[in-house]
Amino acid sequence: MKQTQRRGQTPSDPEQPGGTGARGEDIFVTQAVLPSPDVYSRYLDAIFTSRQLTNEGAFARQLEKELAHTFAVPFVSLCTNGTLALQMAIRLKNLQGKDVITTPFTYVATASALLWENCTPIFADIDEETLCLSPQAAAMAVTENTAGILPVHIYGNACDTDAFESLSRTHGLVCIYDAAQAVGCEYKGKSLAAYGDVATLSLHATKVFHTVEGGAVITHDKDSRDRIALLRAFGHRGDDHKQLGINAKLSELHAVMGLALLPELAANIAGRKRVSALYDALLPMGGLRKPALRQDLEYNYAYYPVIFDDPKRMARTIAAMNEQRIFPRRYFYPALNTLPYMPERPSCPVAEDLAERVLCLPLYAALDEAAVARIASLIR
Repeated sequence: MKQTQRRGQTPSDPEQPGGTGARGEDIFVTQAVLPSPDVYSRYLDAIFTSRQLTNEGAFARQLEKELAHTFAVPFVSLCTNGTLALQMAIRLKNLQGKDVITTPFTYVATASALLWENCTPIFADIDEETLCLSPQAAAMAVTENTAGILPVHIYGNACDTDAFESLSRTHGLVCIYDAAQAVGCEYKGKSLAAYGDVATLSLHATKVFHTVEGGAVITHDKDSRDRIALLRAFGHRGDDHKQLGINAKLSELHAVMGLALLPELAANIAGRKRVSALYDALLPMGGLRKPALRQDLEYNYAYYPVIFDDPKRMARTIAAMNEQRIFPRRYFYPALNTLPYMPERPSCPVAEDLAERVLCLPLYAALDEAAVARIASLIR
């Protein structure tokens, strides 16, 4: 993804420190939420007392239980990041080396996880309104070689889960949801983490809820939970080596960040909702639109994407913002089916067109009304 690079900032580090957005401060697309230093310090004191830093410590196990309760799901297995969560989900369902249908409009990690597991990503086009993978396009992409489907709840917007459940059942496909952007979202009364054969989360610092770096796999039976536990810990318990594994364990230092932030999740979402409402009130009616959120979705306000009617106008807007030290992001550009290293590069005209025109505006709970007004004025 392209980003204006400034001294001390790299494209892989989008959550640079920033203030409320007061004039003279840099405004980045997001700002990592942090707990009270006192709360985090108390957890650190306990870690220093126990001296257990990793290897499925007490705090990691506690966070798994609390997240499972929060999402009302049977099992949450924490891991190092959302990409490894996807890779382990793929191995859990024995999809490695097989064809898996997915969306070209998402962060590259979705496709990277498939490639690392020797899968062939089969890109199907997206729905023009929601920007999620189109069930109709996915159905047309199914062949005798298709083994699974990997939709993404893009921007935290719910996929058409009923349609994908029907498609998976009809063709005997495994359905893994990439719910990296969907922590805090509920659809039809249940967490988006609860849908699919497996779901995966990213708990990266840019997310609504995070552990600085981290991810999670959501499973629905004890056997699957136990297999993920082996996969993330080199495939063995003590001297009993059972299978190929990798090191994907979440450290205690990361786990306690999650424990400190989880009680603040609702307040963080409420703050982001407030900022989103300011944008809604101040942005012009003509020349741009927002993706349509699915009905019955309780949204987490993870992003504020706008779709320009003209990519040139969007480019001028980005340049004007950058001059004012405001740094939105092109989530998600380019369309992944156009990347030169993809084994299959089918035409996905809707995704390719929208990737040229979608811009995510700065959004975090601490962003003040004056900053939102400045951004809206630049767009107008």
